[in-house]
Amino acid sequence: MDFTNPLVYGVPCFLGLILLELTYSKTGDKKDLYEWKDLASSLSIGVGSAVIAALLKTVSAIVIFNFVYDVFNPEINGIRTNIFGWAAFGYAWYIWIFCQLADDFSYYWFHRQNHMIRFFWAAHIVHHSSHNFNLGTAVRNGWFTIFYKPLFYLWIPAVGFPPEMVVVCLGIEALWQFQLHSTYVPKLGFVERVFNTHTMHQVHHAKNLQYMDKNHGGFLNIFDKMFGTWQELDDDIEIEYGVSTPPNSHNPWVVLTHEYSNIWNDMKRSNNWWHKFMYVFGPPGWSHNGSTKTVAQMRKQLRENEKEPENLISEPLPEHGNGSLLKESELNG
Repeated sequence: MDFTNPLVYGVPCFLGLILLELTYSKTGDKKDLYEWKDLASSLSIGVGSAVIAALLKTVSAIVIFNFVYDVFNPEINGIRTNIFGWAAFGYAWYIWIFCQLADDFSYYWFHRQNHMIRFFWAAHIVHHSSHNFNLGTAVRNGWFTIFYKPLFYLWIPAVGFPPEMVVVCLGIEALWQFQLHSTYVPKLGFVERVFNTHTMHQVHHAKNLQYMDKNHGGFLNIFDKMFGTWQELDDDIEIEYGVSTPPNSHNPWVVLTHEYSNIWNDMKRSNNWWHKFMYVFGPPGWSHNGSTKTVAQMRKQLRENEKEPENLISEPLPEHGNGSLLKESELNG
């Protein structure tokens, strides 16, 4: 059975909604919501991402997903049968729901590892590199995540979900993620008990220490709650968007590659091969000499400082996990 990826229809809607939000913000009370150079950079990166994704996702869907599906679900007497003994899944409505849940679970771990492994973060940081949070930022997607993202989803066709169903669910996930990048939608009450919402995604894009590496979910927030990465938006905390090592450029290529340059420079800081390995595959902010710190290390220091408030500013503040000095306000909450 053939299905059309919903992103085919989503891309024109993305552009239309960006234009609508841009116009509304410039004529309303949020004139600084969009910056022209930043928007141009985001759109340029987004167009390139869409072109590359169209090519590579076609390959991954047709070749990789179908290959895995065929290997793990061979035809036996004309019936697709999983190697573990059950019949491969069909297209009943409840199968679609289970496939979307499987997609959401995979998205959570894919997204979380983008924040936990620096080599992945170097690709994903592109999406976080703007200090603006708007629908334009939603299309600011790194080009290189496309090369490894399918690996997190291979288990879904392997257990028997048709490859084209997986691709459609991936597209639906992307549509949901796009619309989350808006500050115009307030907290949604009971909806937030189940779904990943706009305010939760604002938390995800914040560089405040309290908010870093939180809310990785796609549709649902259940996996964040299960695995300890959920954080509700605190209206009393002023959000600062962006990253601590911004590209400081609107050049799309610089935005796409600046963290790889940072990794290379860090690798040259030590001749120890384990240190070099950790600079690539360790958590962002890891350093062999403590000159930079991971988010976990900074939170530990924050807890220690709270126990000894008189020592809070007696020594220089540590660097953020990705290289810039934390503000005292971030450590104080």
